Amino acid sequence: MTYAEYFSYVKTQFMNADVSDIKEHLAYQFNVTGESSGIFYVEVKEGKLYVEPYEYYDRDAMFTATPETFMAIIEGRLDPVTAEP
Repeated sequence: MTYAEYFSYVKTQFMNADVSDIKEHLAYQFNVTGESSGIFYVEVKEGKLYVEPYEYYDRDAMFTATPETFMAIIEGRLDPVTAEP
């Protein structure tokens, strides 16, 4: 899977989330390693969700893992607290 295909899948999964109750600003960067390597961020701002394929310099947190690990977390098959990159 290419990074573009992976990012498209991930963005679709994230865009299903309801963030309308989140009033504070949140920004998370995801560094994808391995075959589909790349960077993207997820931002919640004024109750709206943004997912973009860029680095986010003023982020609240940064996560680094393989595409398989991120997909398992997104799909609910892996607990993000116990996940290993």
